[in-house]
Amino acid sequence: MNPLTARWRYSSSLPWALIALGAALDLATPPDVTATPLYTAAPLVAAPLLSWRATLLTGLAAIAAEMVVDALAPGAGGAQRLMDLLTTAVITLLAVDVNRMLGRHGERLESVRSVALAAQRAVLPLPPPRLGPLTVAARYVAADADARIGGDLYAVQQTPYGVRALIGDVRGKGLGAVEAVAVAVGAFREAAEQEAGLDGVARRLESALDRDIGLRTGIERAEGFVTAVLAEFPPGAQQVRLVNRGHPPPLLVGPGGRTVRPVEPGHAALPLGMGELAAAPDRVDTVDFPRGALLLLYTDGLTEARNAAGEFYDPVSRLSGTAHAGPEELLDDLLVDVRRHTGGVTEDDMALLAVSRG
Repeated sequence: MNPLTARWRYSSSLPWALIALGAALDLATPPDVTATPLYTAAPLVAAPLLSWRATLLTGLAAIAAEMVVDALAPGAGGAQRLMDLLTTAVITLLAVDVNRMLGRHGERLESVRSVALAAQRAVLPLPPPRLGPLTVAARYVAADADARIGGDLYAVQQTPYGVRALIGDVRGKGLGAVEAVAVAVGAFREAAEQEAGLDGVARRLESALDRDIGLRTGIERAEGFVTAVLAEFPPGAQQVRLVNRGHPPPLLVGPGGRTVRPVEPGHAALPLGMGELAAAPDRVDTVDFPRGALLLLYTDGLTEARNAAGEFYDPVSRLSGTAHAGPEELLDDLLVDVRRHTGGVTEDDMALLAVSRG
């Protein structure tokens, strides 16, 4: 069973367990001992977990349990038992009101999340499946752990200098991160068409993000930088050129999955938007990219996905020895494996981009 489903079933049964425990204590203890706190706790526990109808039903069940127990084993005086029943009834009404307020808050939160995700998708369209000799696939997977909006991004474009690609991760969350995504992707699309070298594209991205960060204030000013990998597939060459700006290294998957290795940058570099801290020219790494190989670019949501034991997902070991027909199949299989590893619960968004040469 999915761990998330199992936890939900356990949590949703907790209110009924409290009622049963209250009844058992009332029957097993002296008349002057009351289990009213357990009865009143049941609808309060149900309020954030169940619907308002189920919350009301839980409260009515608690009141009914108190009345049945009192009939089976009369205990405290009539006035005290009436006060206990009234207390449970009032708490039930309060729990229903809490449930309704939580529902309205959840709807507003979901609305904000939907708007932000729609804005994010508007600047992250899926790339064409074929670009020249290359086959391309992309995925964006939003985290389901909470309502935060991530700043993961990707872009792929056919240019006069070959196919160029970008994958990156904006530090920070929310609409500010979506804005930074739009700035980075917009700058990339323009620079990719105009700059003859991949290092020039990186410089243009740096300048655009510097301007955007300069307009921010407070904590947003410190969270505008972007870790990124720029890739270029020159026409007619079985190579890929890479510029890595503080991002997880791409994985080069050999034909048939016989080899899987991270493409580490030759020189460490700061993320985009932090160039003023240590100005240095960008270095372009050139790597062989033969037919049948796959290049996987990803954000750290992949490698930071953890299982119930707290173990991080290791794409190198999980992909080793596994053959994939192409980029689409690679990403489909990878996402299935990540869900299996995490039990369907992830804490960060993830962007994935896979490329193969036909």
